[in-house]
Amino acid sequence: MTQLAENLDKLEGAIAYACRRAGRPRTEVELMAVSKTYPASTIAEAAGLGLALFGENRVQEFASKSSELGPKRETTEWHLIGHLQSNKALRAADLFDGIDSIDSLRLAERLNEAASKLGKRLPVLLEVKLSPEETKAGLDPGSAEAVQLLERLPDLAHIQARGLMTIAPWGVPDDVTRACFRSLRTWRDRWAAAHPRLNLEVLSMGMSGDFPIAIEEGATRIRIGTALFGKRAPYTGPPE
Repeated sequence: MTQLAENLDKLEGAIAYACRRAGRPRTEVELMAVSKTYPASTIAEAAGLGLALFGENRVQEFASKSSELGPKRETTEWHLIGHLQSNKALRAADLFDGIDSIDSLRLAERLNEAASKLGKRLPVLLEVKLSPEETKAGLDPGSAEAVQLLERLPDLAHIQARGLMTIAPWGVPDDVTRACFRSLRTWRDRWAAAHPRLNLEVLSMGMSGDFPIAIEEGATRIRIGTALFGKRAPYTGPPE
């Protein structure tokens, strides 16, 4: 058994245990393998182990990997989970199967235009900022921008809202992390009631260090990198 296979086996055990503690079936929680900075060979091994959903942070990085994946690219689903500049909307819409980091009406409109040109309907998540860290991207849920985006989304025919995504603050006590995840669920429920034309079923929250808490608070998708692939090397590719 390879190290990656061992890591996946341990991870699946931990996810199953967290689901049991939360009184939820394992099938309610989707595992996204966050493969940023890892080579195509590692990703191909992960796909061979049955992983089918992957997240990448950078358009340029995935563009170079995509051509190396060969047939594995067609049997796997790829989402952009990092910040996206609106001027790269067309490239991202072409490369990825979903964009999980919508944080403005302008970006949503640009992606809608791009998807229209490509003849596709692109699934998207809204990235919600629920921590005070300045380095974190995301939509302020109480802002006028959020109101405008939610009102406009149903009319953007080439993107399809699927839910919300957030990143908990780093290095904080568990109760702060839990409050962040619970807040995302609360905003989802509030917005779903106010905007019945939107599908907001997905709650993407929880990473290697905090996914058990996220599962307890209702996560339907967890994003795992280090616990699966091991320590990540710094990104050394071209700037975004």
